[in-house]
Amino acid sequence: MKFNKMKKYSLLTGILSASLLFTSACSNEGASSNNGSSKSDKVVVDLFNGKVEIADQLKALTDQYSKEHPDVTFNIETVGGGADGTAALKAKFASNTAPDIFGNGGYQEALTWLDKLEDLSDQPWVKDAYESALVPMTVDGKIYGQPVNLEGYGFAYNKALFEKAGITELPTTFSELEAAAEKLKAAGITPFSIGYGEWWVLANHGLNVPFAYQEDADAFIKGLNDGSAKIEGNEHFDKYFDLLDLTIDYGNKNSLTTDYNTQVTLFATGEAAMIQQGNWIQPMIDKISPNLEVGFIPMPLSDDETQSDKLMVDVPTNWVVHKDAPEKDKEAALDFLNWMVTSDFAKESIVKEFKYVPAFETITATADDIGPLGAEIQKYSQEGKTYTWQFMKYPDGAGQEFGASLQAYVGKQKSREETMKALDETWAKLKK
Repeated sequence: MKFNKMKKYSLLTGILSASLLFTSACSNEGASSNNGSSKSDKVVVDLFNGKVEIADQLKALTDQYSKEHPDVTFNIETVGGGADGTAALKAKFASNTAPDIFGNGGYQEALTWLDKLEDLSDQPWVKDAYESALVPMTVDGKIYGQPVNLEGYGFAYNKALFEKAGITELPTTFSELEAAAEKLKAAGITPFSIGYGEWWVLANHGLNVPFAYQEDADAFIKGLNDGSAKIEGNEHFDKYFDLLDLTIDYGNKNSLTTDYNTQVTLFATGEAAMIQQGNWIQPMIDKISPNLEVGFIPMPLSDDETQSDKLMVDVPTNWVVHKDAPEKDKEAALDFLNWMVTSDFAKESIVKEFKYVPAFETITATADDIGPLGAEIQKYSQEGKTYTWQFMKYPDGAGQEFGASLQAYVGKQKSREETMKALDETWAKLKK
């Protein structure tokens, strides 16, 4: 650009300026050599984040890493909440702008993306992770992802509103939940904040419940793949529609136009007593209503408490590294992931700022650190009252189609039977 500007001056001025620029450049080059850093040493790690809830916290964490490692900076792109993060990630790979670090849910998603993933089996942090937390990203004995944390969900509830409605015993069965909803409504309180404008609230987290209730979830999924099992007519899926109907009957209006942020805001501001979400909403609640007293109750499909009194808990996502990333980017990415679970700053940040339930034995968390929702997840986990996340095992692309079918049901465009048949058709079409 400077060369173009010099065209405006005389040839003599141009020659003199060029000489000065050359001298200055030589001087700067010497200065770079003296301090051991040059532009060519700089590394920019592209990080694709699918969780809008931790965008600020992740930025602060990467800023600290850059402070400790001045030659490394981060370009973070966050896509999630109401946006389709998977589609955005696929688009980046298709346009040759693939990130160096991104998230992967594991199980089927790990297989789908396997040819893009770096083998992380030899990384130092592997020995510190809970063995069960490594399962979703383990393929043929190799580990392809770092577990971010443990997460769980059910119905988060507002303790003050439950007390106001005279609910003294927490509901753990379907009949008890129905009775609690009636009490809340009678007290002038909207029982459920529902955001069914988001396909994943229905298709992933909601529909996971009847999958998890199966006597052998893996065997049931195998049956869907070989044609020996069906969603239509399955008692647990039929009961899930009863639960879905309950939330619609006792939920906020216009649920199909209620997005994630609005859903959480309705709950955090006390406009509804319950919300189908997980401990990941704790930072959002803390921003809106810092002193809100909250807890978890299950999403029950039956009146058998031994079956119904459980939360859905698993590793929600894993950090993975693009195996074809530039070598310097890859080295920095691998070092950052190790730093993120070993440095004192990062370990404290993970529990106190991210409010994460750690997936590593070397990271400790108290209820004060991770918030009341995280503490509930820990409690249910320690008591063995959990179901795992089966939606990670859906065929690639099935979640979005499941969501569209369930949204059609919520909008009264499809009957229960038509919806279950549509779910079966989607599975049969996308299975591999």
